[in-house]
Amino acid sequence: MTPAMPAHPRQPRGPRELARAVWPGVPAGAWVLVPVGSTEQHGPHLPLNTDSVIAESVARLAAARLTAQDARRTVLTAPPISYGASGEHAGFPGTVSLGHAALHTVLVETVRSLSLWAGCIVFVNGHGGNVPTLGAAVGRLRDEGHDVSWFGCGTPGGDAHAGRAETSLMLHLAPGDVRLSDAVAGDTRPLAALMPDLVARGVRGVSPTGVLGDPAGATAEEGRAALESMVSAAARGIAAGRTDTRGRLVDPSAPTPAAAPAAPSADPAGSSPAPPATAERPPPAEPACPPPAASGCPSTVPVARAVPAAASPGTPSTVPGTEAAAP
Repeated sequence: MTPAMPAHPRQPRGPRELARAVWPGVPAGAWVLVPVGSTEQHGPHLPLNTDSVIAESVARLAAARLTAQDARRTVLTAPPISYGASGEHAGFPGTVSLGHAALHTVLVETVRSLSLWAGCIVFVNGHGGNVPTLGAAVGRLRDEGHDVSWFGCGTPGGDAHAGRAETSLMLHLAPGDVRLSDAVAGDTRPLAALMPDLVARGVRGVSPTGVLGDPAGATAEEGRAALESMVSAAARGIAAGRTDTRGRLVDPSAPTPAAAPAAPSADPAGSSPAPPATAERPPPAEPACPPPAASGCPSTVPVARAVPAAASPGTPSTVPGTEAAAP
């Protein structure tokens, strides 16, 4: 039996959090889940840390579930990486974007450091703009021999950004941070119709409020159900350890890692198409490090791959989109 979902799961804090641990209490070979989010606008009604809140909540609850399923393993949640690639939101005050090259370095060096004592490492991603860099960084690290993968927090069928899906999640996770009276509908066109304008003009050029979708009808109960779905999917995927060629964890019941494309997902799915190739350049090369020791995590087989290009720190990173469309 899995543990019940708490009413407001951000509040409880416990020994499974790496930040609150003491070093003698951290066992060698522990599994580590690293939330990756963003600090970016989410309309006039949601806080800038929305993606980070969602990613951290999924990671922490998945860690608790994995531990409950097998008490012999230690699963820790690391502090979130709260700055991502958010150049598409640069037109809004409050947004802070590292860009793809800097984020790539942060992800790579985080894993190289964790691998000195940790077992398998999983990035739990809450922001679509981070996806191209996650694929590139995790691919590089797996080629180096590190036991690392990533999971995208997804709400299949949800709107693109700061709409009903994310508003529902935040009403459940952090209701005091939601300014529901300020919520407005943004551009509600399907993502395929939005995409040319998003690539050309960024989010503000398409929606002056920053909303892509409609928050109307959002409820905490709907957010609770969406969170439960994401936590269950994360726990299943991490326990099984099956990935696609980008190191992204896939549903263990899927026929093959590359055979079943994901359904369209809202922004917290951690998914996004890449921007035009003319605006991109590869992240800077880093020295390779030796493969880590065997971790005892579910086995994943590194796959040789070309590293996708990533935009420079000063250029718009990506536009929101669907997991299926990500490179």
